[in-house]
Amino acid sequence: MAHRWKVLCITSIGLFMASLDLFIVNIAFPDLSRSFDDASLGSLSWVLNGYAIVFAALLVPAGRIADRVGRKRVFVAGLLTFAAASALCAVSPTIPFLVGARVLQAAGAAMMIPTTLGLLLPAFPPEQRPVAIGIWSAISGIAAALGPPIGGLLVQISWHWIFLVNVPLGLVTAVVAIRVLDEAKEPEDGRPDLLGALMLALGIGVLTLGIVQGPEWGWSDPKAIGSFVAAVVLVVAFLYRSAHHHAPVIELPLLRVRSFALANLATLVFFMGFGAMLLSGVLLLTEVWGWSELRAGFALSPGPLTAAIFAAPSGRLGARIGQRPVATAGGLVFAGSFAFMLATVGPKPEYATTFLPAFMLGGAGVGLTLGTLPAAATASLPPGRFATGSAVFGMARQLGSAIGVAVLVALVDSAGGNLLDGIRSGWWFALAAGIGAAALAFSLPARAKAPAADAATAAA
Repeated sequence: MAHRWKVLCITSIGLFMASLDLFIVNIAFPDLSRSFDDASLGSLSWVLNGYAIVFAALLVPAGRIADRVGRKRVFVAGLLTFAAASALCAVSPTIPFLVGARVLQAAGAAMMIPTTLGLLLPAFPPEQRPVAIGIWSAISGIAAALGPPIGGLLVQISWHWIFLVNVPLGLVTAVVAIRVLDEAKEPEDGRPDLLGALMLALGIGVLTLGIVQGPEWGWSDPKAIGSFVAAVVLVVAFLYRSAHHHAPVIELPLLRVRSFALANLATLVFFMGFGAMLLSGVLLLTEVWGWSELRAGFALSPGPLTAAIFAAPSGRLGARIGQRPVATAGGLVFAGSFAFMLATVGPKPEYATTFLPAFMLGGAGVGLTLGTLPAAATASLPPGRFATGSAVFGMARQLGSAIGVAVLVALVDSAGGNLLDGIRSGWWFALAAGIGAAALAFSLPARAKAPAADAATAAA
């Protein structure tokens, strides 16, 4: 096998592992609850959100560190960290321990994701790079589609196995990576802003804490109000630091590029609905309809599979007619899927005629959106800021998902014990997120402009 294809295989495994863990854990929630003395949905939500928040906050700093010390070194360190954290997740005796292990796992994932493309592209000649990027891009979609059924299969043994499976795969891949990959570095760009990343993670963390615990504490309780005030203070401090740091998590001048700012805001709003969509599907199938995790996992997989099928054609269509109409349609289709669910899905299992078509419709909306918003976000940036722009887009995805999960948990806890009513409230929220994302996408320029001098100056 040619060296470049070995590089593609190795980096794809790392990308697949990190992406899979964003989707595989949802399906284990019922088993986790039983294992940890009927843990509440609010406490279990941190198993998802702890990962998403830290992953989002560390994406940019990890990429900058990799550029300074070497992408191969950071990629291997990420693999080993991810494998070790997965082992800790598998032996977790309590929910707080599991959340802490997931935070460490997210740090490993954040080290892997930015380095995969940086290792991959130099291994391919320019004429073959589009093929390599296409394969690389498809990996996340494949992980999303396989996450629920793989999780359902592994949970039949025990929830521990959704984490244990990462350990031998991570260790073997790290050994092969050490032997095969070539080191790659970039000129130093100053130390990354790890304190800023911590501020962002804590700010979003206390925001989600206030949202999740609000129904239990009471929205006027000092603890809830304190959480929201602390979130505002930390995020403002983060933005101030970003404005004055030489290598910030977010380069604020990039937000002056209209298409970049709108596309990332649309992504944040859209993924609030997406986060609620995934968890609400698991809760409906396993808790309301009483299906096993295995059956629910396979029942959920058509949605992500549809998203993967639609993503590539929508990207090509967006390149031809502009990202605005395609992304707008994606948000509206996504919202329409929840309107269909609200009109048809009830306590009686009627999967083939209600949930399946609605979930596949939602998957089509995800594919239309994911296939176009990344291009809209980066098209008007100068080439030297493509990597940073892509990382900020990934950060917006994860933060939106974390907030969406928190809102769904709050709505379920506010439903007075009627789980289906809480889930339906979550669907209304996701519907609104789809419409909001469509409105923001419609505000995008008709066609993204090529990087202009003023954009380059703003981002410098």
